[in-house]
Amino acid sequence: MSSGKQEDLVRAFKNLLKEERFGSQSEIVKALQDQGYANVNQSKVSRMLSKFGAVRTRNAKQQMVYCLPAELGVPTTSSQLRNLVVDIDRNEAMVVIKTSPGAAQLIARLLDSLGKAEGILGTIAGDDTIFICPTHITQIDRTLRTLRGLFAATN
Repeated sequence: MSSGKQEDLVRAFKNLLKEERFGSQSEIVKALQDQGYANVNQSKVSRMLSKFGAVRTRNAKQQMVYCLPAELGVPTTSSQLRNLVVDIDRNEAMVVIKTSPGAAQLIARLLDSLGKAEGILGTIAGDDTIFICPTHITQIDRTLRTLRGLFAATN
C-alpha cells in the first residue's frame, strides 16, 4: 500500500473511531471496506487499534465501543477516562486500580505523568489492572485518597 493510501486509511480509521459506535473489530473492518479499503481485514484492524492505543469504553448510549485516547501526549482525567476506572484499593505496600478491559496502560500513562509529587513512584499495567508503587509506604493512604479524588471513585 502506498504511503498516501496508507495515510488515507489511517485517517478513515481514526474518523470511524471518533464516531464512538463500533463495538467490534469486524464492525470496523466492514465500515472500512464500505469506504473502499477492500484489503483491510481483522488482523490489520487489530494492529491499528493497538498502534494507536484504542480502548473500549462506554459511549453516550452506554454501549461498549472502541475509541482513541486524546491525540495530545498524556491523557487527562477529564472526559471518558474516569469511566474506565472500575475500582481502586490498597494493601500495606501497593495501590491497585482495576479498569475496563484494555484501559490499564492508558490510565497508567496518566498516573506516571503525575509522578512523585502526587505520591506515585511508578506503575505497572496489564490489560485491566494497574499496580502503583507509592513514593512512601507511610503515605499510602494519602496516595489512595489522591487517586480516588482523581477518578471520583466512591469505593
